[in-house]
Amino acid sequence: MTQNQTKSRNKKIKRILLLVLLPIISALLVRLVGNTILLNSAAKTPVDAYLVLGGSIKREMYIAQVAKQYPQTPILISGGSENPCIVGLFQRVNAPVEQVWLENCAQSTFGNFFFAMPILEKWGARHIKLVTSASHLPRAKWLAQIILGSHGIWVETDIVKEIGVPGNQESRLKTGLDVIRSLIWALASQVIQPKCTDVLKLSQVNMTEWCKDSFRCERQAKLKQESVCGKRVKT
Repeated sequence: MTQNQTKSRNKKIKRILLLVLLPIISALLVRLVGNTILLNSAAKTPVDAYLVLGGSIKREMYIAQVAKQYPQTPILISGGSENPCIVGLFQRVNAPVEQVWLENCAQSTFGNFFFAMPILEKWGARHIKLVTSASHLPRAKWLAQIILGSHGIWVETDIVKEIGVPGNQESRLKTGLDVIRSLIWALASQVIQPKCTDVLKLSQVNMTEWCKDSFRCERQAKLKQESVCGKRVKT
């Protein structure tokens, strides 16, 4: 192949790439502008959902109190404590459970948002409060802003004070890797909708089955199986 032929082929390749990439870039820019407008609008609206990240039962103790204050606001607990332990926390403070959902698929912080995003979108949530711990920041907030923000959901944080060391520990490497895959997923999630097969209302937890076997709640909750199984769930 001569030098002229090589140059001609390279020019054709560049034209093809330009024709392919230009519409994609244009669409992304339009999406970005539109999403920015949505986020600015969502930031001015009232909080319409709570997302609680698993990793410490203190967060679930906190959200039980929130449920008493805002019984009509949906609450999603992602990758949290054992189901009966959460039931016990709500029982103890007589908090309503009809607007509380458990998502038990997430095994990581990235997984929290991976599975929560479709649920929040289904609810029509536009302004959420993210319940986590100070030790879980800034990674949790960055991932929330990237993944949920890419779908026009405004995120603000509600930080729960911790005693001891919670389950979520941060490192620069872990944060960096999660941010990178969140950016990738922010694009992919525009066309792909993952679905968790283990989502249920707190009021639907089968306490009869749970109480047949032994379970343990995190020590900070000060909940014993006998006390949890000796009460009924308030609906």
